[in-house]
Amino acid sequence: MKVSGKTRVCALLGDPVEHSLSPCFQNAAFQHLGLDFIYLAFTVKAEDLRSAILGVRSLGFYGLNVTMPHKISVIQYLDELDENAEKIKSVNTILNRDGRLIGYTTDGIGALNALKYNGVNPCGKKIVILGAGGASRSVSFALAKEAEELVILNRTVARAEKLVSDVRHLIVRSEKIRWGGLTEENIRKELREADILINATPVGMSPNEDETPVNKKYIHPDLAVFDLVYHPLETRLLKEARMVGAKTINGLSMLIHQGAASFEIWTGIKAPIEVMMKAAEEELKRRT
Repeated sequence: MKVSGKTRVCALLGDPVEHSLSPCFQNAAFQHLGLDFIYLAFTVKAEDLRSAILGVRSLGFYGLNVTMPHKISVIQYLDELDENAEKIKSVNTILNRDGRLIGYTTDGIGALNALKYNGVNPCGKKIVILGAGGASRSVSFALAKEAEELVILNRTVARAEKLVSDVRHLIVRSEKIRWGGLTEENIRKELREADILINATPVGMSPNEDETPVNKKYIHPDLAVFDLVYHPLETRLLKEARMVGAKTINGLSMLIHQGAASFEIWTGIKAPIEVMMKAAEEELKRRT
């Protein structure tokens, strides 16, 4: 990679960022297409976010990804939000268009595209989402109009209820979106006729690989199981789902597809998904 005074800089801002795979697969995509871009990652503490965004403006950074804990707080420093970011009140991608910082969210479309890329069409399906945090929020907004029925289960029921209330403003048939507690009984009942299960909780993430949010006896072969966790690539939930014959999708697929959507916002060029996926997989293997 040749870097010059003409090289356009994109970056990830968050805390922490040391674990991020984004520099690996974004730079692989830039190099593959011969684009004069470079992608870096910067640790930015919450109290330094304002000055970091001022620095982005002054230095002329071309694009940004924003990760936890800044996806909401960064909005106050931007000039404009696209329609989806405005609805969800969350930003993970920023484009510097002639000095104007425009915020986008690609998390939801990343999940939707990951499902379709892996041969799972959510249109007209019953979808059960575990968790009601930031990841669940983005996914729920993206899938609400696609699903025939959407159920959000969370340990703190009030948080699930609030998320459902927010999502219901987007659709006509509000009764097709429901909430409940993340209990074994609700999981058993809701998964019986579910088509897609999405784990949007951190349960099963390294170093707690032995944990799972769902007892394997409730997983059936007609279920597609999508775990947003990508470290490890195959969580216990996915391993047990695969063993009963269910379709499985790991969290790396969503990470790559949301990154691809960011790439396309910055460059206006279709992202090389396979190149990005291969680079990320090789980096994960190297780390383990």
